[in-house]
Amino acid sequence: MKRTAWLLVGIGMAVAASAQSLDPILKKQALDGRVDYRALVADPKPLADYLQQAGQIPESEFKTWGEKKQLAFLIDLYNAATLQLIVDHYPVKSIKKIKRGFKGPWDQKIVTLHGKKITLNTLEHKIIRPQYKDPRVHMALVCAAKGCPILRSEAYTAERLDEQLDDQSRRYLETPAGLVIDRKKGTASISAIFKWYGDDFQSVPAFVEKQSGKNIVGLKLRYLKYDWSLNEQDR
Repeated sequence: MKRTAWLLVGIGMAVAASAQSLDPILKKQALDGRVDYRALVADPKPLADYLQQAGQIPESEFKTWGEKKQLAFLIDLYNAATLQLIVDHYPVKSIKKIKRGFKGPWDQKIVTLHGKKITLNTLEHKIIRPQYKDPRVHMALVCAAKGCPILRSEAYTAERLDEQLDDQSRRYLETPAGLVIDRKKGTASISAIFKWYGDDFQSVPAFVEKQSGKNIVGLKLRYLKYDWSLNEQDR
């Protein structure tokens, strides 16, 4: 009984630690959507500790959480693992330059979830997208590129998840990487994310209007060239 009790205490501490330890990292290193990778390389322990703690949370514990807590955790895990990938290969000009044999960055088993190694593609396309079915996650999952939505300076939380995802969507659609409207030409140039994952959004114009208040119905939809250069802070 004592062994079981201590095990449960340990699990509880890991859950609490993983939920809290990413936030100060993001507040310090992610400013205005750009990341200070040099600082993360110089002080790698906090990020590594977060990933170690988060990766060991048992699936049985995870399944007791509400859906919003689960999704917030998985988004944070994806973004943190992506940061770690860049740190491990820094300096690098683009995440797409990171390869291991024939495997690109999204097909390498670099994420630990419930004690098992998986890829970023598995986390996004086999877990987050099909299980939670919220198109706003595309505004929150950050692939370390300038064409991506910004990396928030805070962790996602169950209590504020809807607010955070709505804010991410609005902010992205206010940037030239997200949406450019030219009413004289009758065009709406939008991020390629909406092309790649069009089925998730169902109606792109409806999503844009709901999240940004901008009406693009009737405009010719074009897709912007995606900027894969690293989302690093200028120095």
